Amino acid sequence: MSATTNIAITPGDGIGPEVVNQAVNCLVLLRQRFKLDLDWHPFPWPSHRWHQQHGESMPADALEQLGAFDAILLGALGDPGPVTDHNRYLLSDSVSLAPLLQIRKGFDQWVCERPARLLPGARQYLADDRARDIDMLVIRENSEGEYVSQGGRLRQGTPHEVATQIEVFTHFASERIIRYGFEQARARAIQRQQHHQTRQFQTLDGRVCDSQVCLVTKRNALRYWGDLYTEVFERMSLEYPDVATHHELVDAACMKFVQSPWTFDVVVASNLQGDILTDLAAVLSGGMGVAPSCNLNPTDPTMPSMFEPTHGSAPDIAGQGLADPTAMLFTTARMLDWLAHKDPIMAAAGLALFEATAADLAQHGGKRRSTAEIGAAVCARLKA
Repeated sequence: MSATTNIAITPGDGIGPEVVNQAVNCLVLLRQRFKLDLDWHPFPWPSHRWHQQHGESMPADALEQLGAFDAILLGALGDPGPVTDHNRYLLSDSVSLAPLLQIRKGFDQWVCERPARLLPGARQYLADDRARDIDMLVIRENSEGEYVSQGGRLRQGTPHEVATQIEVFTHFASERIIRYGFEQARARAIQRQQHHQTRQFQTLDGRVCDSQVCLVTKRNALRYWGDLYTEVFERMSLEYPDVATHHELVDAACMKFVQSPWTFDVVVASNLQGDILTDLAAVLSGGMGVAPSCNLNPTDPTMPSMFEPTHGSAPDIAGQGLADPTAMLFTTARMLDWLAHKDPIMAAAGLALFEATAADLAQHGGKRRSTAEIGAAVCARLKA
């Protein structure tokens, strides 16, 4: 028996605690069903409530405390709602969301991985029937780039104020995120073959491959890091002749995500551009309510990775029991699968949760149900 796997649970703000409660209910059942050596501990921070009580979003030793866990399951951060309470304790986004960047950087969670797959029952926003075949993995560089937080404000509050926001890109981080993209493309092709599924992508020289990596930049305007990404991408592609390659400028990529998202396989983008593209991909694959997200450190298993749904705190419905927990349940399933590197049985538990959630979505997708109703339905499938 492996050592206990410990999860830090940070429900956060808004609908975060509501959807996290449903995930915990599923974890209880999965622990029993699969005899998991699994435990978890809830933290009241980071959150607006903690900031209101202590003047900070989380304690000074927060990273030290979280570092003792194998993974972090985060609900949501931001406006706590309800929006009808005009006197609610409200922080600026730059303050309330700062812990996300602190945690990602503190544990070098350099991969933000967001799958976009249109599952049965999920809402299809595009009229084209080919949209049913959307199945892409958007990989966002998560450690530097536009979100490196370098810069400042000079003569603040005066008519002559100057604000600078510096982007930082390194060869090291560019290479590791692009290589990760190629490796995931290969892994996805193998997985499709195992399930007797195929996809074909044409290379620039006319060959046909089973997988593809599309690099997204804005190299025509953001020349220096765009050229760095492009050069690393072109060199690395020589090591992966079995993977087709493609490049898009970010504005064109947004258009093609809408026009023909089924033509994409793996997409690699910078921190900011990947952030925007993944939200668009989430809507194309059913909406924020079904979209999982992971912040991973693939190179150091001693560092906790963080798992959070793509959606935010949804202050407009906070506290009403209306939040769809599907994205959180899919996210929890991916967390369990990730933890299989420590305890292989976690993969089976993650698959069971994914299949139960997907089956519930297929049966009830489009029906208005409460948070508790959806959670109970998934739990019933796990018990069956």
